[in-house]
Order: sequence, then C-alpha cells, then structure tokens
Amino acid sequence: MSELFKLSGCEFWFITGSQFLYGEETLEQVRKNSEIIVNSLNNTGLPCAVIFKGVMKTAEEITGLMNLANYDNSCAGIITFCHTFSPSKMWINGFGLLQKPCLHLHTQFNRNIPDADIDMDYMNLHQSAHGDREHGFIAARMGVSRKIVAGYWQDGEVHNEITAFMRAAAGFKAGRELKVMRFGDNMREVAVTEGDKVEAQKKFGWQVNTHPVGELAERIRGIPEARVDALMDEYSRKYIINTENTESIREQARMEAAMKELLEENHCCAYTNTFEDLYGMEQLPGLASQRLMEAGYGYGGEGDWKTSALVYIMKVMASGLNTGTSFMEDYTYDLTKGSELILGAHMLEVCPTIADSSKSKPKIETHILGIGGKSPPARLVFEGKAGKALNVSLIDMGGRMRLIAQEVECVKPVYEMPKLPVARVMWKPLPDFKTAVSAWLLAGGAHHTVLSYGVTAEIMRDYARMAGLEFVHLSADTNLMKLEQELALSDMIWRLKCLNG
Repeated sequence: MSELFKLSGCEFWFITGSQFLYGEETLEQVRKNSEIIVNSLNNTGLPCAVIFKGVMKTAEEITGLMNLANYDNSCAGIITFCHTFSPSKMWINGFGLLQKPCLHLHTQFNRNIPDADIDMDYMNLHQSAHGDREHGFIAARMGVSRKIVAGYWQDGEVHNEITAFMRAAAGFKAGRELKVMRFGDNMREVAVTEGDKVEAQKKFGWQVNTHPVGELAERIRGIPEARVDALMDEYSRKYIINTENTESIREQARMEAAMKELLEENHCCAYTNTFEDLYGMEQLPGLASQRLMEAGYGYGGEGDWKTSALVYIMKVMASGLNTGTSFMEDYTYDLTKGSELILGAHMLEVCPTIADSSKSKPKIETHILGIGGKSPPARLVFEGKAGKALNVSLIDMGGRMRLIAQEVECVKPVYEMPKLPVARVMWKPLPDFKTAVSAWLLAGGAHHTVLSYGVTAEIMRDYARMAGLEFVHLSADTNLMKLEQELALSDMIWRLKCLNG
C-alpha cells in the first residue's frame, strides 16, 4: 500500500554551536537557553516538530550528528544556531557530509542588552552576533545551500520564515520518496511536457515509469459493482448530480477505484495519462482524476510527469492549510482593456480543493469531450475561489531545470459561461497582464502549471535552493528589462555550473 506523505511526520533537528572554552557552567546555560527556544518554537504553531539535539562542542560531535541526520528518515532538515562562538573548522566535516536541508537561525537568547548588568560574563555567554558570522563564513566558503533567518526567536516574522522552510523541506523529502505512474506517453509533438527523467531522479529522487494502459483497462473492468455503488453514494453526498447519464458516472467510479488500486500497489503518489492513449478504456478519466487529486495525489495531463510530481509536492507543502492546490492550464484570455484576465481550466482535471465553497457544491455533469474519440466523460464543474495564489511551472532547460513562480490574484469570474462544461478559475497575473504574460513567455513558462492558494513564493524559493534549481519569481515588482538581463546572467551561471559538474 502506498501512503501519501504526512507533514506531521517530519522533524527538524535544532543544533546549537559552542565550544569547551567557556566552561561547564556556561555550557549548561547554553543548553538550558536552547531548550527554552526550542520549546517556545514548538508552541507557536509550526507545522512540524523541532527537536533539540544538544550543544555541539567538537568536530566529532558535529560530524556524528550530521551522519545521524542523513540516515534518520524522520529528520527533514536541521536548524543551526551559535549561542556562543563556535569555531567553524569544527563544522567542515559535518557540513561536507550533510544531505538534509539546512536553516541558519541568526538570533540571540535575550532580546535586549541589560544596560545596568551587562559584563564580560554576559558577553561571553551571548555571542550570536559574531559567533554566527563565523558560522556563516564556513557555510559560504563550502557552498552549503541554506536558508538564513535573522531576527528574534519570539517574533512572528521569524516563525513564518521557519514555517516556509519546513514546508519546503517536507516537499523536498516527499519528492525523494516519490514514484510517478505514467499511463501512456507524452502528448505527441509537444515539447514542454518532455524532460530528462534520469536527471529528475538524480536531482529530486522522483522515479518516473510507464505502466500499460491495457493493464488499467483490465483493472477497470474487474472493479466489483459493490465498490462502484459505495463511490456513487459518496458522490451523491459530496456533490450535486447534474446529469441523467449515471452510467458515465459509474464508469468514472470504476476508473477511480482501479487507478487508486494500481497507485497503491506500486507505491505511487502521482500519475499521468493522455487522451491519445486510452486503449481499452471507455472514456478519459475526468471525475476520477479530480477525486484522486482531492485525496492528495499528484496529476499531470497529456503525460506531463513534471507537473504531476509538482502537484503532489505542493499538496504536501500546503498540507493542513485548507487552501487548495490543483493542476492547471492557462486556457484563454479576456482582453478587456485595463481589466485583462486569464481563464484557467483544463479539459476535465481541475481539483475541487480550489472550488469556491461559498457557492453550491460542485456539480457532476456529463458532456462530449470533443477529442479522444471516446464516450462523454463525467466531470466536476465548479468556479474557483477568489484570493491570492501562486502559479508554478517546472521546465527542462536542457542540462538543468527552471522553476517559475508567478503571483496572481484569482477573482470571481466576470462571466457566467453557462455552456462551459469544465471547472474554471479566473485570475489577474501581477503586476499587470502585459508585463506578466511577457515575463512568463520570456522565462519559458509552460501552459501546464500548479495553482496553489496556500504555497507561497518563499516556500518555492526555499524548495528551489534545496533541490538545486534555477528559480524565477514573477511578482508585482517584475520589470521586463531587468528580468531579461537577469535571465541572461542566470543562463550563463547555470551553464557554467553544468560544465563544472
């Protein structure tokens, strides 16, 4: 049985740096203060537990702990803090071995300088101001990829930055364990959905393999009617049945059950399919794919395994937020001057987690698809909710992958669109339509994306750092001339990185 990744199962190890120079009394106070910081962090609503792993005073202690972190599957990353001065040569071997994401927390135990009481004992104990500079130097010297969070450990801004790191690291960890099932190949002649699956496994850990569509078709035919009846009951409770073609809905239930069985048996948490390869199937999965995404699986249309994996990873990152994350496609524009909008949809497969809950329940409808040559598939039809969101694309640039994150404002649809038989959402890309779409095209963003109301650009930037990805952030501050220069410089840097191994 495959098990979808649980954010709550991740731990982050808190490591305090010091040295024997200060004596046992000072080291004991460093330990007590570190435990207070960790206990406080664990009471702030962070999505994962912080585990205090002690005060490191020697190279042997640091190296041993880094080895343990690498091989402890519950450890999703480490947090380092130098309460006193911690000579950085002690960290070289440990940092050289570290394979987990790292956050450098630059803080100090006391918020304020005790004006009347400050003496050399106080100065010897509270040395983060220069102890962390020594720590930062060795990480920079060694090229250690890490997130730096500077500020007081009780401040909400610091908690938010640690939260973003945790969510990114959890997504990175989920990716290291991810298997993607491909029912059929990529859509014919399409470039952007192609990519180097070997490099993806090397970089992210994703195992992307094909499975026969005929095997899926056989499994669909073997689903017991009692299982279909149970799913039909669930559909009637959760959604509005807006079609008389119940056999089409039952066929989607068979597909949902069959695909879930195969995903679980093969320990896969994401999958793809394509309407160009439906051998032995009655219709293209619509409702079935929407339901599996709603349950937390990753999905990509037309064989787009990169987006499928990213859907799953971003669902992991957004776990517990109740905000909504879905496979998406930029479909068509409304070019009303000054109020331009993008209509996002897909033929069928939009996740109901992004539905506007203030509206009625999503409706199950059956309509002719128009392509694929199969019978009309049932699907959920709904409007997406308004709110700030992030649209993310992962593209293969040849030798490297580029992650593009564009900030958007989803809006209430300005049209009723009564004949549009698919789930849809409308958004305004920032800073404005002309700049935003030009920037997207300049960066090479794909037409398939992941739209998330919960995952932020900070989380994706942290993830890109962990995964060794080129990151392009498009926002309200995007300037096309500056972006073009940055992309040209980035291209040179990444080509040199590739040449140097």
